[in-house]
Amino acid sequence: MTRHLSVREVLQVIVRSARRLLDARYAALGVPDDEGAFAEFVAEGISEEEWDAIGPMPRQHGMLGAMLREGAPVRLPDIRKDHRFEYWPRAHPVLKDFLGVPIRDGDQVLGIIFLSNKRSPGGFTEADQSLLTMFAAHAAIALTNARLYERGRELALVEERTRMARELHDAVTQKLFSLRLTAQAASSLVPRDPDRALLELQRVERLAGEALAELRAVIVELRPAELDRHGLAETLRKHVRLLDRLHPASFTFEETPVCELEPATEVAVLRVAQEALHNASRHSGARAVGVRLGCEGGRVVLEVRDDGAGFDVVAATGRGLGIASMEDRAHALGGSVHVRSDPGRGTLVRMEVPT
Repeated sequence: MTRHLSVREVLQVIVRSARRLLDARYAALGVPDDEGAFAEFVAEGISEEEWDAIGPMPRQHGMLGAMLREGAPVRLPDIRKDHRFEYWPRAHPVLKDFLGVPIRDGDQVLGIIFLSNKRSPGGFTEADQSLLTMFAAHAAIALTNARLYERGRELALVEERTRMARELHDAVTQKLFSLRLTAQAASSLVPRDPDRALLELQRVERLAGEALAELRAVIVELRPAELDRHGLAETLRKHVRLLDRLHPASFTFEETPVCELEPATEVAVLRVAQEALHNASRHSGARAVGVRLGCEGGRVVLEVRDDGAGFDVVAATGRGLGIASMEDRAHALGGSVHVRSDPGRGTLVRMEVPT
């Protein structure tokens, strides 16, 4: 559980592991929100078609609401006979024997995890309850860790946006304001004092050059510091090594001699690699992901290949996989990005950019 840093992934691993651990047909985990529903609700044992038929995400009522309020384990031979049970949607599977425990962080209930319909005869035992309670304690640590990681990333992004806004305001906006006033002055002087208007226009040209230089300086700050310290190949190698530690799949990096690259090219290649690796780690279900960086015929070449589920590239365009963004980065430098994939045959992302 602790290998994952995405809250959603942690929840899925918790539910999948608990179901397998206690040999249950169904398992689910709900993280409550402040509006009587669930911010997250993950289930195992139910197909996508069954989910669609069941309908909207459940509310905090019935047994789920009681577990959140009471914060205590519940073990029942038949949930339908308990007074806290209310109803299920028409398409909901029939649950019988039931075991649920809270996921706690001190006095706070982070969520509830429950299992139903144990496959082996006899229903859930006291030993099952003890095991799931211990499992929930580890789940609380993993869930808290993932939340802190995501919150840290959000705060870092907010801080960076605030810093960039301040830099743009202090450096560039003031310069552009002066440029506008000078241009207005020059316009008013043209009919009655052309020589002075010319001097003002020369000042406009100088201010515009200064504004452009300051804007470039701000943009340079967007360049990851790791690129200046380690270079593209080593930065990418460290990123791949981190993913290999955090994910079940095997992530490898292969480097052939790399050409000398402009700073903007290094940033673009790194961002495309990160986007492709993000897709492979989150969506492909791959066992192995390989990254290759090299130089061929005066062009830097990046390849990210996985042996995962693959997808229909045409149908996926515009659905949040970042393909358009990767293509835009390459095209801006006179290069290209090609994504080759088919369902069941893995995916290859290949970027080529002139040096």
